This record gives sequence, structure tokens and C-alpha cells, in this order.
Amino acid sequence: MQNAKFQIAELEAKSVKVDLLTVLSFEMSIYLVELTVGDNKGLVYQGDKPKRFYNSQNIRDAFTKVTISAAQMLHESPYDEMIGNPESAQQASMLPFSMRQPY
Repeated sequence: MQNAKFQIAELEAKSVKVDLLTVLSFEMSIYLVELTVGDNKGLVYQGDKPKRFYNSQNIRDAFTKVTISAAQMLHESPYDEMIGNPESAQQASMLPFSMRQPY
């Protein structure tokens, strides 16, 4: 698998078919999006910086005209560190993520 940088402006223009869209969930309502397209995997960029999204609807809106085969969300909880416990050995949670627009 090759590392790639996917420019948000080029995804729609080039009619890219995304095999897997992974939403990387961080604290404070910050999300990054990682795409898998064929043998390429990487973050979505806006210019020279990873594109930040601030809610799930913001992600859906940005990819409305891109063909997405599958989507998921990867969530790591900082709960243990937040309350002063040692870092948890738990793995990140992989959750389904719907790209369907609400009606």
C-alpha cells in the first residue's frame, strides 16, 4: 500500500472512486479523513495541510459527489488519561459510518 495525499479539490474533479473512507475521530470535534483508493492510502488535504472537518455532516457534504464504496469511523478514547489513569491498553473502536445524507 502506497502513501498518498488526496487533495479535496481534485477528488470530485477527477471522479475518484474511493474504496474505503475512514473518519479519524479526535477530541474537540476534530475529524480527519483517510482514503483508500486502489493501492493508495492517505489523508485528505486542503493545500499543504490535512483537511479538518468539524462534524459528521461536514464530511458527508464534502464527499456528496464522490463515489464511496465503504465508510467507517476510527475512534480512540482518551478517557483513561483524562481522569489520571495510566494509558489504556484498549484498542481504538472501529464503528460504521453512514455517508447517506439526512432527509
